[in-house]
Order: sequence, then structure tokens, then C-alpha cells
Amino acid sequence: MRYFLELRYNGGAYCGWQRQPDMPTVQQTLERSLTVLLRQPVEVTGAGRTDTGVNAAYYVAHFDCAVPVAEPERTVYKLNFLLPDDISVARMTPVADGAHARFDAREREYRYYIETRKNPFTRHATWQYYVPLDVARMNEAAEALLGEQDFTSFAKLNSNNKTNICRVVAARWSEGHGRLCFTIRADRFLRNMVRAIVGTLVDVGRGRYTPEDFRAIIASRDLSRSSAGVPAQGLFLSDVRYPAEIFTRTAYLDETLL
Repeated sequence: MRYFLELRYNGGAYCGWQRQPDMPTVQQTLERSLTVLLRQPVEVTGAGRTDTGVNAAYYVAHFDCAVPVAEPERTVYKLNFLLPDDISVARMTPVADGAHARFDAREREYRYYIETRKNPFTRHATWQYYVPLDVARMNEAAEALLGEQDFTSFAKLNSNNKTNICRVVAARWSEGHGRLCFTIRADRFLRNMVRAIVGTLVDVGRGRYTPEDFRAIIASRDLSRSSAGVPAQGLFLSDVRYPAEIFTRTAYLDETLL
């Protein structure tokens, strides 16, 4: 029997989602707790990788169980007691045996948070950056991200990607309560892509680049042209979308930081 898990985690203590030898990861922590709870070896497959220190406000993973779980809600309740405080499971849903948390995902969404004033309560979940930024210019530049194109300029070197082409369907900055949020949604993301994009857009906002420069950086397909990636703690995977016949998001997870 296959189940989808809807969960969230603070990535600060983990070396990303994916299992790694002798390093703490979200995947192995979740597998360990499920193995204890279900009293059988459990392997978990996630919707995608998140890098070291990156968070997930919403994440989907699947696992197989030899026999149906009698009380999924009760199982989730027990699972949360076994998991550390920085990982929380919202719901467990039975799905078709062929449903796949990674390969069936059609879109993923990330959000990056910048705190524009010193805030001791969000310093582990935002990038606290106090230089004034021109959000209108940043949004003008972000429009160049839309569509299907090559994002080599924002791809981490030696990532062994078969292709660096992604289809971005949304990319926009919003602001409020002294905080900026960049939301980007695409069919796939390259390793370190969002953090490099945000870093380069911030340089547009502070006047180092123009929106035209940003478009030229994308077209160059040259990683050396883009800016350094921003800190990991401000980045959240915020949504994973599937065809309705595969899975429909059922868990509402509050995406506010406090």
C-alpha cells in the first residue's frame, strides 16, 4: 500500500532532504521514525531535493507499507511524537500504487523571505538585509524569468543535469510588514537556482544591475555572470502540485513565519 505524506520542516539542522552517509538529513530522520512506528523497514521518496539549510513550508513524500495503515490520523499523531521538533507531518493519504511523489509532480513553488529591518524572532527563517531595494525594478527584471528557457546562468557547477531548461510560470516580489517575499513557480528547479536568482535580483534592486542586464545574464548561460547565492535560511519550498487524478493537496499548512 502506498501513502503520500504532507509535511513541513525547518532545514537548519539538516544537510538537505536527501539521505547522505554520516550526515543528518530530513529523509533519513523520517525513515527512521517510520521504521520504528510501523515495525518494518521503510524507505521514503521525496518530491525533490532541498539543499543544506533550506526549509519546506509544504513538502510531499511517499512510502510503501506491506499492510494498510489502520488509522492514518492516529499514525500521524504518533509519528509526530517520534520526530524531532523541526519536522512535522500534517497528513497521510493512501494513493494508487503507481503514484510517485517526485516523478508525478508537475510544478513546485519556492518562496524567499528578506527581512528589511532587524528582527530577532525571524533571524533563522529570513535573510536580514537592510540595504534599500527598488522592488519595482526587481519585478521588472523577474518578468524575464517567465517561460521555458535555459537557466545555466543560475545552475550550480558539476550538478550533472541532463538539461538546464526549466519552465517558469510565476516569478514576483511582494512586500509587507517590513518583509520582502519572492515567489517563483516552475516545472523543475536546478540546484541552487532560486538562491542565485534571488541574489542577482537583489543586485538589480540595489542598482548594481539594470533589468536589461538581468535579461542579458540569463541569455549568456554563464554562471560567472550571476551574483552569489543568498543565505539558505530564507528559502522555503512552499508548494508541490500534482495532476488531480494522482493527488490533491489536502493539508493546509500555515506559511507564515511566526
